[in-house]
Amino acid sequence: MIEVPQIIDMAPARATAVVRVCCPREELPCTMGRGVRELLDRIKVQGARAIGPLFTHHLRGPTDSFDCEVGVTVDPAVHAAGRVHPGHWPAMRAARTLYRGRYEDLPQAWAALRAWIALQGLAGTAEQWECYITGPEIGSDASAWRTELYLPLSGEVA
Repeated sequence: MIEVPQIIDMAPARATAVVRVCCPREELPCTMGRGVRELLDRIKVQGARAIGPLFTHHLRGPTDSFDCEVGVTVDPAVHAAGRVHPGHWPAMRAARTLYRGRYEDLPQAWAALRAWIALQGLAGTAEQWECYITGPEIGSDASAWRTELYLPLSGEVA
């Protein structure tokens, strides 16, 4: 389900453009889709370009609802317009892994990453980052879909 995780140090911080998404779980696909369209349209109008894959920054672990930012790293930085706001992907020490499969199975991938972190004697934060490397745009074979999972590590030992 996931590749063997790695502990990485990510630096420096990178400029992003984000749209905040707060919705019940069942509304996420439509709500996120509208946010992505607005995000990409607004950065283009500002003369910025996406310089990385689409990501979701979960501000807390998903439950029956989501509170997250959908975004992309950008160059140059953007200014606020509509629901799009400038943000940043911070420098961080994180556990990183690659998940292959359907988006519906991401909760199990996150659980596997958290279990691996605990086995290392480490602790993650409540935040989590998903980078959508490939997905439905390449075809319906979900085994080819790739999502990078990043879980920032707290300074604490589990």
